[in-house]
Amino acid sequence: MLDREPVIGITGPKEGGTGAWVFTALSVILAGGKPLRINTEMPRDIDQIDGLILGGGADVEPMKYGQQRIEKAVLARDKRTIFEWLLSILFFPIYWLARYFQHTKQSPVDLERDELELTYLSEAIERRMPVLGICRGMQLMNVHFKGTLHQDIRGFYAEKSQVSSIFPKKRVVIKDGTKLCKFLQTDICNVNALHNQAIDEPGEGIIIAAKELNTKVRQAIEHKDYDFVIGVQWHPEYLTQIARQRNIFKELVKAAK
Repeated sequence: MLDREPVIGITGPKEGGTGAWVFTALSVILAGGKPLRINTEMPRDIDQIDGLILGGGADVEPMKYGQQRIEKAVLARDKRTIFEWLLSILFFPIYWLARYFQHTKQSPVDLERDELELTYLSEAIERRMPVLGICRGMQLMNVHFKGTLHQDIRGFYAEKSQVSSIFPKKRVVIKDGTKLCKFLQTDICNVNALHNQAIDEPGEGIIIAAKELNTKVRQAIEHKDYDFVIGVQWHPEYLTQIARQRNIFKELVKAAK
């Protein structure tokens, strides 16, 4: 076992994404790891890291999973009650500012970032490093294993509008017996939602570990052949106040030792 803190590489865009980096790094530090920022302007040697987090941001280029890019809908923010706005002001101002003024998605696609992250992912998997994919990162994982994506998930929300919220507003069901179920210590929980894409066909060896309640939107994946290759569609880095969400990072750092 390593005597030093495990180094966790965290990928992101070269422009924007400071808020996501700060809170993901904080989550890694709280879990006992050392964060290392990675992007196309700051590439790192794979030997520098013990684990990998693929962060959120621009959509994965559709040609990589055999589709043409379609025009995206604008994801409307959900309406909030006065009480929820008070909570935002009192307890989550940093989250709010980080998300709404430092988006990770500066452009629809980022081809350079796709190539960089697919290279890191491939090398990390070859070395059997623990890998966590967050939002876009989960989608990239699925594409790496030859799966496909829904480019626009509006059709899954016929009766109720699609939610976009940094707060835990979506209810997901965790598959019993999965690693994620063990980490979260529950089979159902509320998560945030900042995505307009989702997994369509799972890749080779991919297990669907969670789905959104009342829809078929896939919310988490695991790979059956690796100890820790896990993806979540939500953003646990913006839920550090919830112990079970911090457990995801704790288990990643533990696996990296």
